[in-house]
Amino acid sequence: MCILSPGQRGECRARENINGELTTLVYGNPCAVHVDPIEKKPLFHVLPGSPIFSIATAGCNLHCRFCQNWEISQRPPEETNNYDLPPEKVVAGALNKNCLSIAYTYSEPIIFYEYMYDTSVLAHKKGLKNVMVTAGYINEGPLRELCPVIDVANVDLKGDAEYYREVVRGTLPPVLRTLEVMKEMGVWVEITNLIVPTLNDRPDQIKWLAGWVHDHLGPDTPIHFSRFHPMYKLRNLPPTPVETLKLARKIALDKGLRYVYTGNVPGLPGETTFCPDCGKKVIGRIGYRILENNLKNGKCGSCGHAIPGIWI
Repeated sequence: MCILSPGQRGECRARENINGELTTLVYGNPCAVHVDPIEKKPLFHVLPGSPIFSIATAGCNLHCRFCQNWEISQRPPEETNNYDLPPEKVVAGALNKNCLSIAYTYSEPIIFYEYMYDTSVLAHKKGLKNVMVTAGYINEGPLRELCPVIDVANVDLKGDAEYYREVVRGTLPPVLRTLEVMKEMGVWVEITNLIVPTLNDRPDQIKWLAGWVHDHLGPDTPIHFSRFHPMYKLRNLPPTPVETLKLARKIALDKGLRYVYTGNVPGLPGETTFCPDCGKKVIGRIGYRILENNLKNGKCGSCGHAIPGIWI
């Protein structure tokens, strides 16, 4: 919790005490606006192959030493190049680009909560899905107010409690509670775990994470083990070895998770969705491209097993 004196900003750099009121400094002023493939979020069980209109503002409520988007997440809004893009223009832009959804992503959408909420309400009225790509570091009250207008979330579950304290400068319990609440309120959830060499890559850490997801969110929850590249304050570490990603996937599959993926290394089997019933390929991918899609009405085209997700 931030307790701010008049004129003081929070840790996120994007909120300030102005005349006794906590005021957002980033509403309608994103610093990143792009159309991405939805697979980039990463989301593998949502509208495959579709473009997604993606926005972000400056700021974040965590300070991860490995941040991949630190140029915007760790800077105040006056140090980024911003657009004048109120909610109605975001929705219009998404429709104009033939997107099926809007992503609040790149930095931390919890920091631009009001902007995300208002845009999401308008997006639903136009038939668009709302996707939140987040670290999940939020109080339960505002999360419960937000969930009815959010359809999908990819949540970074970064590691165990020690990792959050030492590397993320946060705590683990609020993130776990966020995941439980989202599941309870019907948000489709996929998990990303960025594996950082020497910091959260031990087999026991991966076993704990996979076991928690299985037991609390269910075996059909997709999880993406993503490759770390030297960045921000951890440029001294090497990229994640491919064998570590393969091992993480095996550990999670052995724990009973049915949809386990590897990211940032194109060409591995972990990019493909396999039917957990018959083992046949359901969606083949390389990088962010769909190579084949054998889904039929949300079911495996070979055996008819229902594949959970949000499908076109």
